[in-house]
Amino acid sequence: MSRDEAPEPGAYAVDVRDGRVGRVMGRVGTYVQLRPPGGGKEWDCPPDDVRPVALGEVLRARVREINAEGRLP
Repeated sequence: MSRDEAPEPGAYAVDVRDGRVGRVMGRVGTYVQLRPPGGGKEWDCPPDDVRPVALGEVLRARVREINAEGRLP
């Protein structure tokens, strides 16, 4: 996906480099900023490595985060 085609802020996308799903927070320079569905630290992703994501993938990512939080001391 090119820089001009990157999803708009608020949409969900996947970082194809590692499969992480995130909410598009905006753009900084040439990068798209993504944040995990349940919140957390943003990361930068080149626009060519971002693709739209299906709702099912967003839900699976969120469930993984909730399950991981439940294992914290």
